[in-house]
Amino acid sequence: MITNQTVVTCIYDLYVDGENGKEELMEKATIQHPLVYCHGEGMMLPAFEAALEGKSKDDHFDFTIACEDAYGEYDSEGLKDLPKRMFYNGDGEFDESRVFVGNIIPMTTVDGQIINAQVVEITSDTVTIDLNHPLAGENLHFVGQILDTRIATEAELDAIRNPHRCGGCKGNCGDCGGSDSCNGEHTCGGDCHCEH
Repeated sequence: MITNQTVVTCIYDLYVDGENGKEELMEKATIQHPLVYCHGEGMMLPAFEAALEGKSKDDHFDFTIACEDAYGEYDSEGLKDLPKRMFYNGDGEFDESRVFVGNIIPMTTVDGQIINAQVVEITSDTVTIDLNHPLAGENLHFVGQILDTRIATEAELDAIRNPHRCGGCKGNCGDCGGSDSCNGEHTCGGDCHCEH
């Protein structure tokens, strides 16, 4: 039965409201690529976890999460026009390989938080990004089945509760070569001596 610290493996189809009132399939978690998460550890939307609480292996589910309990209403304030020069590469040229309409790019806020933004328009001078979650404003309809449940190991809980963030490397950090800052965008493996 699904309770806190249960590792849940499930499949689902996620539907959102489409045109003419018909739902459209937005996402699938399949048997080949199921969703695996640890219940009660903040990995999923609280409303998603609440809907699966108490279910067991082989149980089916069919529930809808209202947008206000999912990713909130769409906020037009989330659209930002930024100077195109902010997206130049090391050669002083606009980075077309990374910054193109529809692509999701990581952005760093003034307080150092990394957030994902979608590129929605590029002009001669600006890049318009959308900071809203891609599913903002959507009611989420999940239909699926629980494939497996088990109690999380201490090692799994430790990895979830203490994710590796590399804010400033002190050397011997594989992928960043010991630079002053690797921005957390690498996989250190087991030999990283970064501050956590």
